[in-house]
Amino acid sequence: MSLHSPKEIVSVAVQAGVTKNQISVSSLIILGFLAGAFIAFGFLLYLRVINQLPAEWGSFNVLVGASVFPVGIILTVLTGGELLTGNMMVMPVTWIARQINLKGVLRNWFWVTLANFLGSITVAWLFGHMLGLTEGDYLKKTVSIASAKVNADFIQAFISGIGCNWLVCLATWLAFASKDVIGKIFAMWFPVMAFVAIGFQHVVANMFIVPAAIFAGYLSWSEYLPNFIAVFLGNTVGGAVFVGLAYFIALHPRQTTPSLRD
Repeated sequence: MSLHSPKEIVSVAVQAGVTKNQISVSSLIILGFLAGAFIAFGFLLYLRVINQLPAEWGSFNVLVGASVFPVGIILTVLTGGELLTGNMMVMPVTWIARQINLKGVLRNWFWVTLANFLGSITVAWLFGHMLGLTEGDYLKKTVSIASAKVNADFIQAFISGIGCNWLVCLATWLAFASKDVIGKIFAMWFPVMAFVAIGFQHVVANMFIVPAAIFAGYLSWSEYLPNFIAVFLGNTVGGAVFVGLAYFIALHPRQTTPSLRD
């Protein structure tokens, strides 16, 4: 079969976490940098598309833009990138399965967060600011999107982050289900498109769009920090609890669970 069963997906996810736990710091930084850049490229494409659509199309513009955004996550998953939001599901479920310890989870999250941020702001600076792809004709849209994100209060951003990573990690979960490239692409496409169309907040996507507005002379790093914390926490809950923990409890065969590694 070209498809893993739901129970098999749990094992695939756990094995993915074990593999990630064994990656060196230098590789985490490289793969995380690339993943952050890929998500930023997806956001750049989104901006390019929606900015050129007629305003009278209304919410259909958002749907069209959302349909192209998934290219970033598709590139990340198929090329083996390290993306924080997906790892917020994979690493905790591997820890819950007692295949890694908590130190391994936090080690991965720390380096991948840093690397995703570096990749995202590199694209924001080089292509957004220096090349003008988030400024000029695109500045109004860039600032509008970034401002809406940072102006959401803490609880709103936190809850939005839960919804976002619930869908993003379902995309990753479905990608684990498929054994072929086309299946993985289609599996990821629709949940990611849904989170963008709804307008949920993704911590790595925000690492691109908010700095892009900052580089253009709008907003500030101090305004961005509370948003980063709220969305980070919300994404963590969405991925670790609503996907990883939920499916592990429901589907993992407990009699095969090994002892915790210290």
